[in-house]
Amino acid sequence: MAVYTDITETELRDFLEPYDIGELLSYKGIAEGVENSNFLVHTSAGSYILTLYEKRVDRNDLPFFLGLMEHLAQNGLTCPLPVHRRDGIVLGTLAGRPAAVISFLEGMWPRKPTPMHCREVGKAAAVLHVSGRGFQRNRANALSVGAWRALWDQSASRADEVEAGLGAEIQTDLDHLEGNWPQGLPSGVIHADLFPDNVFFLGEELSGVIDFYFACNDLFAYDIAICLNAWCFERDGAFNVTKGMALLDGYQSVRPLSGAEADALPLLAHGAALRFFLTRLYDWLTVPDGAMVVKKDPREYLRYLRFHRKIGSAGEYGLRMGEAG
Repeated sequence: MAVYTDITETELRDFLEPYDIGELLSYKGIAEGVENSNFLVHTSAGSYILTLYEKRVDRNDLPFFLGLMEHLAQNGLTCPLPVHRRDGIVLGTLAGRPAAVISFLEGMWPRKPTPMHCREVGKAAAVLHVSGRGFQRNRANALSVGAWRALWDQSASRADEVEAGLGAEIQTDLDHLEGNWPQGLPSGVIHADLFPDNVFFLGEELSGVIDFYFACNDLFAYDIAICLNAWCFERDGAFNVTKGMALLDGYQSVRPLSGAEADALPLLAHGAALRFFLTRLYDWLTVPDGAMVVKKDPREYLRYLRFHRKIGSAGEYGLRMGEAG
């Protein structure tokens, strides 16, 4: 569920008064997402998304997120746009929370991604990386390799509750990744959370990318590694190399990878799996059953971790250097 802060009709009408988006007709909470409270708002001018930013989101980061969406949309990526009030402001306060009105994006996210979906999301990731050039704001990745040990320390003592011997296993992973994390690869703005539920399609056509609230500055190849984890594993934990090839070909049709990026991809994919394992493990162990935060089983990403340890080259993910088009 993704409505942590409820709002009344009177509160919403007052909030919308400074906008030129017509008269409020109806609104309802959206039961997807885990970070913020989201509402679908219908007015006489159309449909919009109202987002109330909850405590997990730092208010100081909101100008980065909202400005990035506008920048990307102006430079080739289809994504929602913040709606400006008549005074030009895009961020207000509703029910004690920072809040913004965002344009509505048509489409549905793929519940069972196919190679076609993977190719299109690969293209979209590359377009995002290229479109982000020139964006003047910067935001460090608060969940990159430098943050993993502190996150792990919050769960390490209880990790064996999930599986016997898990504590020692993850400690070895963390030591390896910290000691070998690549430096100097091409970098810029990345999405950092490009999961299927953040990519919309209309039929076979990608209609847009949403949810930029983990976006930051980091390695482009790390964003690709996140996508490989999110899109190319089957429900039984097996990696689908056909999907991997489609995603990587799609990416390279817009922005070819360097040799150094290709060489680093197995380590980056390993690290991306650890990052999502750690956040899921923390929630799994600390969030009470029945709480509003959706708990995801960390063992899914544990399977991915174990797969990536065995990968010797990016070719095993389906990477074809110089052949995509």
